[in-house]
Amino acid sequence: MKTLIIAEKPDMGRNIAAAIEPKAKNMRSHLEGEQYIITWAIGHLIELAEPDHYDEKYKKWNINHLPIIPSEFKLIPNPRTYDQLKVIAELAKKCNQLVNACDAGREGQHIFSLIQRHLGLNQPVKRLWISDLTSETIRNGFATLKDGAEYENLTRAARSRSEADWLIGMNGSRAFTTKHNVLLSVGRVQTPVLALIYDRQKQIEAFSSLKFYELEGHFAQGETPYRGMWQGERFTDGEKAAALASKVKGKPARIQSYEVKETKEFPFKLYDLTLLQREANGKYAFSAKKTLDTAQALYEKHKVISYPRTNSNYVTEQNIPDMHKALNALQGTAYNELVQGANRNLVHINNKFICNPTKVEDHHAILPTNKKASGLSPDEQKLYDLIVRRFLSQFYPPAAYKVHTVMTEVEQELFKTTVKELLSLGWKVIYADQKKEKAKATKGKEKEDTDDEEEVEVNEPFSIDANGDVLCTDAIVKEKDTQPPKHFNEGTLLKAMESAGKQIEDEELRDAMKDSGLGTPATRAATIERLKKVGYIDMQGKKIILTQKGRMVVELIRGAGIELLTSPEMTGQWERRLNEISRGTASDDQFMHNVKRFATLIVDKVRKQARASKTDFEGENAPEATGKRGTASTKTTARGDGAPKATAKKRAPAAKPAGDGASTFIAMCPRPGCGGSLFMGRKGYGCSHYKEGCSFVIWKESFGRSLTDTQVQALVQKGKTTKLKLVLDDGTETEGKIVLKDVATGVLGTE
Repeated sequence: MKTLIIAEKPDMGRNIAAAIEPKAKNMRSHLEGEQYIITWAIGHLIELAEPDHYDEKYKKWNINHLPIIPSEFKLIPNPRTYDQLKVIAELAKKCNQLVNACDAGREGQHIFSLIQRHLGLNQPVKRLWISDLTSETIRNGFATLKDGAEYENLTRAARSRSEADWLIGMNGSRAFTTKHNVLLSVGRVQTPVLALIYDRQKQIEAFSSLKFYELEGHFAQGETPYRGMWQGERFTDGEKAAALASKVKGKPARIQSYEVKETKEFPFKLYDLTLLQREANGKYAFSAKKTLDTAQALYEKHKVISYPRTNSNYVTEQNIPDMHKALNALQGTAYNELVQGANRNLVHINNKFICNPTKVEDHHAILPTNKKASGLSPDEQKLYDLIVRRFLSQFYPPAAYKVHTVMTEVEQELFKTTVKELLSLGWKVIYADQKKEKAKATKGKEKEDTDDEEEVEVNEPFSIDANGDVLCTDAIVKEKDTQPPKHFNEGTLLKAMESAGKQIEDEELRDAMKDSGLGTPATRAATIERLKKVGYIDMQGKKIILTQKGRMVVELIRGAGIELLTSPEMTGQWERRLNEISRGTASDDQFMHNVKRFATLIVDKVRKQARASKTDFEGENAPEATGKRGTASTKTTARGDGAPKATAKKRAPAAKPAGDGASTFIAMCPRPGCGGSLFMGRKGYGCSHYKEGCSFVIWKESFGRSLTDTQVQALVQKGKTTKLKLVLDDGTETEGKIVLKDVATGVLGTE
């Protein structure tokens, strides 16, 4: 009999067939060769059953029916992919061994496990665990297949994650929705992430700006000019600062102390997924989801990078030869000059900045493979370039600097000067052609983040005679304002999620926190997208803005006395426990026992809470009161955190007149002769005269964007938005303006 290989997606199945059964017959739903039959799962074929599969009464959302805690979770096939599940069942009958070739991670393990459980497959299982999809790696992986039993703990962790998310999502969302008569989504991970955004917003609102003054001294020793910042308490009185400037200006000075030391800057660490998402957001404004999707395409479709869903910045001893092969493969490409300057002796098993097996669990850092890249889209090329340059930098020496620290005294006042003199670029030569672009991109950040920046970087030699005469040629008072905390963007939010909200700059501490972050590298992008979809956050450019609905959800949860549900630290500890389960050092039964207790606590607390007013949810409509409140579907997300996902037939958003207080006025309806007003509904912007037959509606999700109120106002009043990054119907990514093509219906186009 043959061996049945189950991959996670068709592309991966075909890659495997090409490597180990190149003559396999293509049967559309599978490939069959002499030794192997290769098929695929198309993601999650099996789901946790909805509550109504346990009892018909759960079809109606009723707080008196809560908590819903199944004694045994039921599995049901996904109806959209049921045919493929039947294919796997039939193929399994012809095979005496299975190979789990789903993605090498917790969710890939879960997908295979659900199929195995639901179909009752009892054949022996082998596990394919590889980090890239090149033919060589696939063949090596099959030559060293692991026993499926070795991954039983990972299966337990995956199952616990899924069932815990179901319990918190189903019970939390149903409890808050039925209590407050507004569809509210609650989740094990999404809610504490929302709380991070809420707390930052409150800090911004509570901030009171203060004016202060800095004094910059300008000095000269012979032909050498330099600047220094006055050392003392921050000035809040401009007159005092001006008086001090007058006191020192034009006066002789002396060098109180002069210290010179050489320093080195080593290359940045190799990318894990979260770090890649953060940098792609900062440099290219890619969303976390876009970076993940693009990285997946580089991995699956083009096979030019290793497995991207990793949380490690290091490699193991086995990866060092692969890094050297990848370097050789870059010869003759656009990176050829950088390859020629690379020092291969710097990448070896004893270089702990690169090779640290203790910090590699499921997968090593993201690396280019030895396959030459071709046919990449512009966005794929941008991400590939980030990965390749980070990889190449490991083959270069550290950048070397001489740091000069000068303390200058004038009229008994001290000024400090720090000059960073470049000795050799080292690895920074990798980014030399991007220097101007990089400086432009970081200019605003430096202005905002470094109010009292004293360090100046220079390329030419700098030196001072510690005993020479100095003159204070000028003294300038700079007026500044204290700055509020910054709104999160997706990059900074990912960083906060990784450290469970703790402000951690130290890289070693950041590594230590990875086990207890919010979600995993594979799920964080989906969590952010989920918060957008349920209307809890909006985007203003790169800034993440909390909506009124998002604000209200956090306040209701905390007001009910369930602070733990919004606690990033607590949720981070849950993630740590799941990681411990996967290593066999914690009990999944104990974990689930605690989750069930917490789900019950949530329901008990919400039951006692007073109902919120409809007007508290600005711009949002309650579920329709048809006598079957809350009968919307609540399927749990495949890779998300289990918060129910309401689905409804596509219709014009139920925007209510201003008198209802349930929606936010946007603009007058542009439909000729209508006279109605536009309001923001759950899925779009509709007219208050919809009952009178006005069909004008602008859908919020248009051309790959979630439109903001300001953009809709621009469409209505000016006929077009400003220039935006768009996704056309055929999937093409471009830049352009969204235009209002039809003022009668709200149909949009692009320009």
